[in-house]
Amino acid sequence: MNLTMDPADQQIRRFECVCCAAPVARTWGFVRADGRPYAVYFANSYRHTGQPRDTWIDVILGTWDTDEADDHTTFGCRVGPDTEGGAPAATVVPACLDGSAGRAHGQVLDREEALAHARLPEFWEVVNLVLDQDATVHAHLNGPGD
Repeated sequence: MNLTMDPADQQIRRFECVCCAAPVARTWGFVRADGRPYAVYFANSYRHTGQPRDTWIDVILGTWDTDEADDHTTFGCRVGPDTEGGAPAATVVPACLDGSAGRAHGQVLDREEALAHARLPEFWEVVNLVLDQDATVHAHLNGPGD
């Protein structure tokens, strides 16, 4: 399976965090497998005041050629330093922690459900693609320290 993203399909919205007014960059877009819609991702990149920069990514896996969301499953992860000043690492978290869950998300997994789910390896493949090819996420996580 060949996963791809088209930067022209990506969307970005910038806003302020409601708890600390930190700037947030929210990007999202389709991921294709062998040219067909395969997943949608949402990535929120920000740095809470006094905290390390991180990105929270939700990925919806499922069928995208119909209006049905019956087979959609949503996973979530946080990508950021695993220790103070450490390199970014990804950790499974409950999906849609920002309250964004809707019908299109289908089954929204908590951490334990995600870790036991048969599609977890597919989720990580999409996350790796996002980390590599979403320019906003990549720059946020790998930019110069502050």
